[in-house]
Amino acid sequence: MTILIADDDRVQTLILATRLKAKGFRVTVAYDVIQAWMAAIKTLPDMIILDIQMPGGTGIAVLKQLKASTKTSQIPVIVLSGSIDPQTVSTVRNLGADEFLPKPVDLDELYRTLSRLLGTTPQAPPPGATG
Repeated sequence: MTILIADDDRVQTLILATRLKAKGFRVTVAYDVIQAWMAAIKTLPDMIILDIQMPGGTGIAVLKQLKASTKTSQIPVIVLSGSIDPQTVSTVRNLGADEFLPKPVDLDELYRTLSRLLGTTPQAPPPGATG
């Protein structure tokens, strides 16, 4: 299964990508809204993890595009944000986001969410790995 991570925080993205690859997922990354949209259309991932604030626009704009396109409208989207503003949470859910998770991301919660949304059980982490 392929996951697209769209987040301008390169450290956060590297951590998430590394952990998800260790769980057996294929990972594509994007660091701005244009890359996010292009990667989503090109790869048609099984899941998108989308940050709210990115260069070139907002994750909300990308979410609107994703849900308006027949090619991407059914892809589950998890929205991440450092701000837990109730209005933002409501907005992204109304636009079709499947889940909203605060930053920093709790990896156990992310794994549970992926399992629920994708109907899979992520692989156990390799020996010595945490999270």
